[in-house]
Amino acid sequence: MKKKYNLTDLDCANCAAKMEEAIKKIDGVNNATVSFMAQKLTIDAEDSRFDSIMKEVVNVCRKVEPDCVIEM
Repeated sequence: MKKKYNLTDLDCANCAAKMEEAIKKIDGVNNATVSFMAQKLTIDAEDSRFDSIMKEVVNVCRKVEPDCVIEM
C-alpha cells in the first residue's frame, strides 16, 4: 500500500533525510521518501501491517524531530 501524508513543523532538510533513512529501516516498509520542500511523507508498506507500521513511523519521526506532526 502506498500513501502520502502532509507533515507539519518539519524544520530542516537534514532532519527529513534522517527520518527517511530511519523509516526505510522499519520492517515491512518497502520504500519511503520525506520531502522537506513539499513537507510530505510518501510511504510504501505492507498492506496487512500498515497501521502498526505507521505507529512505528510516528515514533521514529518524533525521535528525530519532536515538533514534526504527520497529518493522518
